[in-house]
Amino acid sequence: MNLLLHMCCGPCSIYPVKQIRESGIEVTGFFYNPNIHPYKEFARRLEAAELYAQKVNLSMIIQPEYTLEEYIKQVLDSPGGRCRACYRLRLRRTAEYARENGFSHFSTTLLVSPYQQHEIIRETAETVAAETGVPFYYVDFRTGWKEGVAISREMELYRQPYCGCIFSERDRYYKLVKSN
Repeated sequence: MNLLLHMCCGPCSIYPVKQIRESGIEVTGFFYNPNIHPYKEFARRLEAAELYAQKVNLSMIIQPEYTLEEYIKQVLDSPGGRCRACYRLRLRRTAEYARENGFSHFSTTLLVSPYQQHEIIRETAETVAAETGVPFYYVDFRTGWKEGVAISREMELYRQPYCGCIFSERDRYYKLVKSN
């Protein structure tokens, strides 16, 4: 198996990459995250992902385009909610890249976070797999969340305070303003 792994960031990649490699699967990272806002946050997460990849000798493909407008349009036009639209955008691009470049499967590091909507990620990825013809490799990586956090701290990787999108940034910080 030759797996293309969508990477949302460096810290969230730690446990999935470890588990995938221990399963004997060849893995390549794929950074595509037009949802991250503001651009400075996007750049910090990309830098952390690259640093992690260097430290563990992980081949990584970077989609550096910052297509925030495409993300916002898809989210605002989506009847299924912003997270579903965001997952679909990123997983679809990952599967398309996998198909175009000879990868046998795709997956995502989003499956490690207890804060993400796990079942929606899985459902979305399976739909994308059926549409693109590239199988989705599913593993519930949440069991390794704490281990990944500890290792990311040891590696001194940047750890973000919110999921990345403008809406989650608003939700996180607006709560703080309202509570004061």
